[in-house]
Amino acid sequence: MARDMIESEAQSEDIVFALAASPGFLKDGICFAASQSGLNRSDDGGATWRSMYGSLNPVSPLTTVAVALSPDFRSDRTLFAGVQGGVLCSANAGEIWQAALLPSPPPNISTIVVSPNFMHDGTVLAGTMEDGIFRSTDRGRQWPSSNFGLLDLNVLCMAISPDFANDETILAGTESGIFRSTNGGRSWREVDFAADLAPVLSLALSPNYASDGIVFAGTEAGGLFCSKDKGSTWTRLGEELMSVAINGIVTALGHSGKLEILILLSEQLLISRDGGQRWSTWKKKVHFRQSLTSVAAPSGLRPGMPLLVGLADGSALRID
Repeated sequence: MARDMIESEAQSEDIVFALAASPGFLKDGICFAASQSGLNRSDDGGATWRSMYGSLNPVSPLTTVAVALSPDFRSDRTLFAGVQGGVLCSANAGEIWQAALLPSPPPNISTIVVSPNFMHDGTVLAGTMEDGIFRSTDRGRQWPSSNFGLLDLNVLCMAISPDFANDETILAGTESGIFRSTNGGRSWREVDFAADLAPVLSLALSPNYASDGIVFAGTEAGGLFCSKDKGSTWTRLGEELMSVAINGIVTALGHSGKLEILILLSEQLLISRDGGQRWSTWKKKVHFRQSLTSVAAPSGLRPGMPLLVGLADGSALRID
């Protein structure tokens, strides 16, 4: 079990809200854990961690709810962290930070997404509770509000199209439903998603979204839903397994090109390797002592690839 489960050195009585890993994780082992106590970084694949806010000299723990890396992190070393009142930006893997303060009163950041075409468009969006979405197109220096058409400003999650350079599509899950932008986040339209199924806690798009139009939405009490027409119509998946909150969704392509989906429940991880038709427990022999709060699959979902899982006690696990 030496490499099956490596527990982090994050503080106890903490919560890991989000995880992110370098695109070159298998080679450089770099990953980040955003938690109630701040932001921690590991350079050895999750074996050991260190705080990344030392240069800021915070007088109290700087609670961090979201973290997102540039898709070109290996070369530009850029990442963003969502904290109370604004977004922190770093261009050297978290050693030094610039604070991008958002308009007053200070908003509660809930989620951050970075454009897959970030090298060219410099686009990154931050979702908040009660204040909607802020959008930067200059690599995180300025963050104007971007809420035209967004009828619910309580944003819980976002997902960005892998073909963003061409379709400029972003989805936002809120307390009341789902909103979609097809112009890079400049304006939004509500998706036809039953209000009684909300709030929407998690969203994920197929890696082949440009051609298959597949979207997954995880709800607080209604389970997991799938759309095969970019959000126009929805069907529920795996009803017998998923009558609880879906806190996270990861999608990837398997060896045969089939769509694989991993979902994060509070007590377990479920995996489907056939596009959502059949589901099973991920790593049945692995038992978690605390509720699961976040998940990241740095190198996809194929058997043997590492998985990072955040827990409600502030620890982070690596499962191979």
